[in-house]
Order: sequence, then C-alpha cells, then structure tokens
Amino acid sequence: MKDIPPFRVPAPVRHVLSLLPGRPGAWLFAAGLNTVLAPHLDADARHALEGRRLRLAVTDAGIAFDAAWRGRAFIAAHAPGAPDLVIAATLYDLGRLAARKEDPDTLFFSRRLVMEGETELGLLIKNTLDAIDGALFDRPRPRSRTC
Repeated sequence: MKDIPPFRVPAPVRHVLSLLPGRPGAWLFAAGLNTVLAPHLDADARHALEGRRLRLAVTDAGIAFDAAWRGRAFIAAHAPGAPDLVIAATLYDLGRLAARKEDPDTLFFSRRLVMEGETELGLLIKNTLDAIDGALFDRPRPRSRTC
C-alpha cells in the first residue's frame, strides 16, 4: 500500500488566505482558546498568561493569529511587535494534533511543530493541553442515566 502524503494548502489558496484581514481569524483563535483551553487553566496559569501574546501560525496557509489572556479570557490581539510564544505547523499537523492523532512531542522532535519564544510559556500551554482528555474539539458525551 502506497503512503499518501499529508495534505498541504495549495499555493493559490495560500495566496488568497494571505490577502484576508487577520482580525476575524484572531477573534476565532481567541474564541477557540476560550472554549478549549481556558476552562482548564488554574489561577497560577491564568496569572502566568496575563498580558502574554500567543501566536498560532499555519505555515502552509501563510496565516497567523494572535491572542492574549486578559483577566478572565483570551482576546484577539492586534498590537505590533513580536508575540511571547509562536506555535507553528501545517494545517494538516495542527488538525492531527487537535484530534489527538499525533503526539506534540513527536511533531516537535520531527520539526513539524515549532514553538518559538518563552520556553516556560510554551511548557505551560503544552502541559495544559496534555492534561485535557480526548480530542480538543470533541463535544462532551452526555452521561447515561440509570434508573
């Protein structure tokens, strides 16, 4: 059986995506972090994240979105300058990571997942994500009722 190469965003699609404004994507990124990550943050993690800017870069799509923790939630961030932490990978690898079909350490050591910036912040995010059971975007299953 022949191996199928991983999906890559085609160059024409990348070009179109690079022309789109970043603000809507940053809002979606912040909303995703609030849905998936924020409920799992303890007080120490929230304090460590305060004012820190995170960037998610989808390398093959040529897009990146920034968010920062402010008080009780992540917000879309648009300030100029470098973020405190950049997490970068292809769309395919980010999808596999979110679905828990690929281990972040495997992606990192094979150089398919790149984390740049503050090491402690990167470890905080990684450890928090590792502690979440199941795929990141799975809906919780309803508990069965017993009579």
